[in-house]
Amino acid sequence: MTSPSARFPGSLIDGPSSIIAISGLAGSGKNTVSGEVARRMGWQIIEPTFKTLAAKEGITLMQFQEKAKKDSDIDKKFDAALQEECQKGNCVVATWLGPWMAPGKPFRVWLDVPQTIRAKRVAGREGGKIEDSLAHIKKRDADNRERYKKVYGIDIFDHAGFDLVLDASASTPAKLAMEIVNAYKKRK
Repeated sequence: MTSPSARFPGSLIDGPSSIIAISGLAGSGKNTVSGEVARRMGWQIIEPTFKTLAAKEGITLMQFQEKAKKDSDIDKKFDAALQEECQKGNCVVATWLGPWMAPGKPFRVWLDVPQTIRAKRVAGREGGKIEDSLAHIKKRDADNRERYKKVYGIDIFDHAGFDLVLDASASTPAKLAMEIVNAYKKRK
């Protein structure tokens, strides 16, 4: 059996208890739902993305991910900055590794959505064909899973130890946010 600190590297760092960390794969709605949770709680949202870093470097997201595959320091610096920002508490974290990397014992939430629905969402958000979006998210899911296993020993498909795993395929962001906030308050 894996220890909590091995499963969640962020738990090795002292941190405030007022953190909700929401994750899900591309197109799961993690940013939208996290924004709604933050609004309802009156908290800050922390949502750094590789997309932002890629844009700053003038390259595509997939090019940046290829770069990160070759240089694990990119992930480590990204996650260290996330951990530092979380120290303020009263925040909602919306990143792929947020539940694993946020300091202390954040309230960990996973949004589960089938690939086909995620592909439709990504195609609608970014334009393009659903088939192309499906191929894109399959590659992204696989690349990120492999990279996070290599860098941290984390399997993003394993949600053991999460406080809440929600089927986010048929619900609205408002309903999901309400369910998350209510579950978080019950934990307190």
